[in-house]
Amino acid sequence: MSNYKHILVGLDLSEESEEVIARATALAAAAGAKLSLAHVIEPLTFAYGGDIPVDLTEIQTQLESQAKQKLSSLGTSIQVSDEDQHVIVGQPVDEIHSLAESIGADLIIVGSHGRKGLALLLGSTANGVIHGAKTDVLAVRVAKSS
Repeated sequence: MSNYKHILVGLDLSEESEEVIARATALAAAAGAKLSLAHVIEPLTFAYGGDIPVDLTEIQTQLESQAKQKLSSLGTSIQVSDEDQHVIVGQPVDEIHSLAESIGADLIIVGSHGRKGLALLLGSTANGVIHGAKTDVLAVRVAKSS
């Protein structure tokens, strides 16, 4: 197995993100790899079906701003530069695949909650990333938050 050179870590910015980051930083240190962090925010028009007659631009902007602050805090704590921190609006699976390709990542790391039954049938971001990626993917099993 060759060493990874550039690792993209897809984060949902939940409390479990720290578990994913811990695994990613350890692997990056062992491989001497560069780390990039990403968080994808689904557009509110997608999340609510686009049928709400309300301008959601301000709320979307606030969500992006909060995500950038949180990702920046996480990135700073593990010495990932601002240019390697990405907050993107779009469909998570598609955006992670696209970003991985555009930055030349050779490994994608995502957290997985280990869904079963109906939750698995409805799909998960980790599952989508795993099955559509053009590169290796590591799904880190994270504990369920209470």
